[in-house]
Amino acid sequence: MLDALTLLQQRHSAPSRQLGEPAPDAATLRGLLEAAIRVPDHGKLVPFRLIALRDDAKLKFGALLTERAIRRDPELPESKREKERLRYTFAPLVIAVIARIDHENGIPEIEQKLCAGNVAYNILLGAYALGFGAQWLTGWAAYDAEVAGLLGLAKHECVIGFVHIGTPQTEIPDRDRPALDDLLTEWKG
Repeated sequence: MLDALTLLQQRHSAPSRQLGEPAPDAATLRGLLEAAIRVPDHGKLVPFRLIALRDDAKLKFGALLTERAIRRDPELPESKREKERLRYTFAPLVIAVIARIDHENGIPEIEQKLCAGNVAYNILLGAYALGFGAQWLTGWAAYDAEVAGLLGLAKHECVIGFVHIGTPQTEIPDRDRPALDDLLTEWKG
């Protein structure tokens, strides 16, 4: 187990196409998700929920996405149709992180979405800490009203991302990272 700072310095995403079995077992996944939902939450709204996609459900979701993609663009090339069909088949587990926006409480929507985004990031970080790979993806499906309907989302809900989780099947090199000195300034009033 890595110490916390080393974990943060080394975490990187694993492309979903390079993730395979195994996924976390039921007890490990439960622990991961219980940790992931411990996020800053202004107003204690719990403005998020999770949807797990596994096994045949991932195949069915991919087939429905393909149908939707074709309705959006009847001229969609076969290669892109195939991409839609397979999008959720590589990683053995996909967690859809859903933001549940409460417009009545005075808490800004952005804070509620950031809270849900923290859940997605905690899943990434936790999966890496446990020795798994993960990638947070969105794509057009995350923003499509019909796809939201397929997932059973209410009008006040939206997809923050689809977190693909599995075991990296190859060595995943890290990408170049920005230099802190290019990003940090000090305000002096």
